[in-house]
Amino acid sequence: MKKILLGAVLYVITAPFCLAQVKWQNVDSLYGSIPSSVHVFTTTDLIDGKPNIAYYVIADLKDRKLNFKTDTTYQRRFTPQQFYDKNQQPLLVVNGTFFDFATNRNLNAVIKDGKLVSYNVHTTALKGKDTLMYMHTFRSAIGINKKRKADVAWLYTDSSKKHAFASQEVYGPVKDSFPIVQHKIKSIKYTYRLHSELYKRRFQKWKMQTAIAGGPVLVQESTVKVTNNEERMFTGKAIDDKHPRTAMGYTADGKLIILVVQGRIPGIAEGASLTHLAKLLLDLGCVEALNLDGGGSSCMLVNGKETIKPSDKEGQRAVPGVFMITTD
Repeated sequence: MKKILLGAVLYVITAPFCLAQVKWQNVDSLYGSIPSSVHVFTTTDLIDGKPNIAYYVIADLKDRKLNFKTDTTYQRRFTPQQFYDKNQQPLLVVNGTFFDFATNRNLNAVIKDGKLVSYNVHTTALKGKDTLMYMHTFRSAIGINKKRKADVAWLYTDSSKKHAFASQEVYGPVKDSFPIVQHKIKSIKYTYRLHSELYKRRFQKWKMQTAIAGGPVLVQESTVKVTNNEERMFTGKAIDDKHPRTAMGYTADGKLIILVVQGRIPGIAEGASLTHLAKLLLDLGCVEALNLDGGGSSCMLVNGKETIKPSDKEGQRAVPGVFMITTD
């Protein structure tokens, strides 16, 4: 077990980080009627010396007039605008989960009204010299429970179970010869016996009312820690590539942060790396935060109006899952 854990390297920023703290401007007035517990901010300050456009929404989790929700599709995708129209025009719609373009399959967990309606893909078949071997990963999610407390955790999900199971400690990836991860006797474990005790200790029922998954985690315990290797998200130095981004986190005083960064528009908005994204979230006060699907999927609507400009030339990309804020 020690050998397995040593194989997963946590990406922690310890050296001086080349990103000055950006200045944000309140733009509530551009987005119509907004509750006093919600605010919209934007910045055009440079990121690492490159042009940048970013927006974030901050919402008070304790405001009972705000409802935090998700929606998802099955084997099809909708644009954020279509989700907006479908859900009686919520205050906020933002893209969330990753997906398979060929099948429209959602690749991440979604919890809607307390029910697990979409599941993480935990197993990938390996190739080449590792044929007949499998890689198991546990990707991250952000959830909000009935008491309006937010949490970022790493999930195990099973379509035969009502609840997701979560670990507050990052774990994996694990390579073995077993094609599935099994759930047995009230605890999570692989069929491979050496893993069973770890799952008993780490994974517990995650009773969230709303949750959406993606990855990797960007901020833990008010520190920039990118768990890209453990979640097996982006290969090589891809975490340093600049792209449009979507991310979410929460602060110690119960505020939810939803951040989007425009990108892939040379000379106007270059995008952000995962480490840039993590630093932005940390500077906004997040104690925990994670990355969601980015690139051409990144899009956030406030009262139906776009914040960043989507990078696809066709405009908003259809996606299988979104996070929303509605008002009573």
